[in-house]
Amino acid sequence: MTRSVSGEQVDEAIGHDRRYLILTICALSLLIVGIDSTGVNLALPDISRELGATDAQLQWVVDAYTLVLAAGLMLGGSMGDRFGRRRVFQIGLTMFGLGSLLCSLAPNPELLIASRAAQAVGGCMLNPVAMAIITNTFREPGERAKAIGIWGAVFGVSMALGPVVGGALIAAIDWRAIFWLNIPIVVIATSLTAKFVPESRADRVRRFDPAGQLLVIVFLATLVFAIIEGRRLGWTSPAIVGCFAVAAVSLLALVLVESRVREPLIDPRFFRSVTFSGAVVSAVLAFCAMGGFLFLTSVYLQNSRGLSALHAGLMTLPMALVMAVCAPISGRLVAARGARLPTLIGGLATAVAGLLLVGLAADTAWAYLIVAYMFFGLGAGLLNAPITNSAVAGMPRSQAGVAAAIASTSRQVGTSLGVAILPAVTYAGLDAAHGDFAVASRPAWAITAAIGLILAVVALVIGSAWAVRSQGRVADLFD
Repeated sequence: MTRSVSGEQVDEAIGHDRRYLILTICALSLLIVGIDSTGVNLALPDISRELGATDAQLQWVVDAYTLVLAAGLMLGGSMGDRFGRRRVFQIGLTMFGLGSLLCSLAPNPELLIASRAAQAVGGCMLNPVAMAIITNTFREPGERAKAIGIWGAVFGVSMALGPVVGGALIAAIDWRAIFWLNIPIVVIATSLTAKFVPESRADRVRRFDPAGQLLVIVFLATLVFAIIEGRRLGWTSPAIVGCFAVAAVSLLALVLVESRVREPLIDPRFFRSVTFSGAVVSAVLAFCAMGGFLFLTSVYLQNSRGLSALHAGLMTLPMALVMAVCAPISGRLVAARGARLPTLIGGLATAVAGLLLVGLAADTAWAYLIVAYMFFGLGAGLLNAPITNSAVAGMPRSQAGVAAAIASTSRQVGTSLGVAILPAVTYAGLDAAHGDFAVASRPAWAITAAIGLILAVVALVIGSAWAVRSQGRVADLFD
């Protein structure tokens, strides 16, 4: 059955087994995106050697994807609501697959970066649309919560599998094999979607906000460009100073424009909720630390320690496993105790990981590294669930989806900034460290520790009576 159905008809039209088949199909998109992102980080040293990519170009290989994803996630979800979720999901899968093929064929860094951006255009139509399909398919609250829990577990599995699968593919074949892996999965998922996923649309579609969308793109692109290219072009050069200025002006313009649009891309009223603002700050900071961690660790393990891609992946596996185990525990903690406790523990664990790595050297004991990586996995695993919960806490039902989408966008913004800032700090210190990457990375790990401490402070704020009162005020604004 492929006819379009409304949300209220889905329970009657689709049986139990088929609902979980649809969940499996949607989860495939999350799986390939997770494995792809971690695998690309492991491939960076090989890409540098084969294509002659500079340090800045390696940062762009990661950030070209995360930037486009951050800028387009909300638009992708809106397109699914407007034009049909199954249709947009299939288009996203196809574009992600074509982008992966182009990445695997790239003969130079410039085309690889462009192909990663093309891949991300497809990625914008995957996760938000897949989540909308799942929400529309599982209408009973208890079953929907179970389905979303499975969805979250798949993310943890993809993070755990990514380093091992990516490292094995690089060791056995080539870094290009990471992108080849996506293609058959995309073909299978697209075919299954056409056969089993019913078409659905939102009963009420939000208006497009082209001005807001453009300003988000300009802000993110100019800010990340200035951070990544500042070392090469000079921090006081006209191009870099100009980019920082454009980023500041575009952010100010975004606030002014969005406060005057009837249905803004990012509603400024949301930020009057202390818990929502805390969720956005937490998302940016937590994923800034995650993006920087994956980039720096991959380069350190392979270039400074001489590990193969496979062995580097195995070294990060304890971090990913702890993250996968802690993610569902965090969800139960949020349900039982609220967002404060997991956010507090997650922030402190991130701070401990950063502090342990502040003394990193080229001969740091392997056991010491594993302990530090496990603390990082503990922090990352605990922080994801409270971010989503805090974003939607107290929001009217009609605004919960938009609030969650902004939180998801904030995660990608954080990743982009992490890949821009922490490696930039490291590369800037290479000369003073006499080319020793481990020593040069120490300030970046100090920043990571500071991020963890800030997250702990945010945890105390979002659980306060002041924060709870702000939720009611924001709900009244929309009522």
